[in-house]
Amino acid sequence: MTTIAERAATAAGRTEPAAGPTLDAPPAEEYTPAPDPMADYEPGNDDPEMIPVHLAWLRVRREIRAINKGEEYNERGTRYNFRGTDTVVQYFGPVTLKHGVNVLPVKTETTYGTKQTKSGGTMRECSVTVTWHIMGPTGDVLELQTAGEALDTSDKSTTKAQTVALRNLLLNGGLIPTGERDPDADRIERGVEAPPRSAESYRDEILDKKTSPGRLQQISYELANLRMLNTKVANETNEQETLDSLGRRIYGVRTGGGQ
Repeated sequence: MTTIAERAATAAGRTEPAAGPTLDAPPAEEYTPAPDPMADYEPGNDDPEMIPVHLAWLRVRREIRAINKGEEYNERGTRYNFRGTDTVVQYFGPVTLKHGVNVLPVKTETTYGTKQTKSGGTMRECSVTVTWHIMGPTGDVLELQTAGEALDTSDKSTTKAQTVALRNLLLNGGLIPTGERDPDADRIERGVEAPPRSAESYRDEILDKKTSPGRLQQISYELANLRMLNTKVANETNEQETLDSLGRRIYGVRTGGGQ
């Protein structure tokens, strides 16, 4: 509604502001963009080079090269060599830190079941599929997935399965070889099967200074399958010694664990 004064002013051809207080609109605030975390970045002496993640991951792989199967499982009549998760992480941890690479689990899908043991007990089985982000120094990522399975009698099956998935990620995603001779190299896949090796040939390979500790462990595995661990041979001092004892002794010498 208008006042009488306003109507009179309009009729006279004048415009006057309405009497009374007026409200001024607040001034618009200037837009300030979010700060760029890399804008003022100045690399220090220990900082990684700011490169894409695929190049940083390649540098990690170049430094690690190989991880041998230096650990042994020998329980319940089963014996084999393997690369444990702790060992693999000890290799990858310092190198990924050096090149600014982070390995992050971003999604874990789990399924559970139960298994009966021979003694009548119950074990919980967990299978996981983990989605990982391998993040480079500039924040870009590689997305990978790995699976893991584990059994446990208490509440550790999930943790164990995730640990297996992490080991699979680092070894498979990094294409990390064992650096050892392929155990199938001595097998003939076609034609006449090769004759079994003699105890003396194993003795000679064990005593050969060029035989690596990893190969010594593999020889022990082969001898166990051939049931030759207790076969006696003449050792380097021409004394009778079992192949098992000889292999363990030489392995200790070459790894600093024995005389």
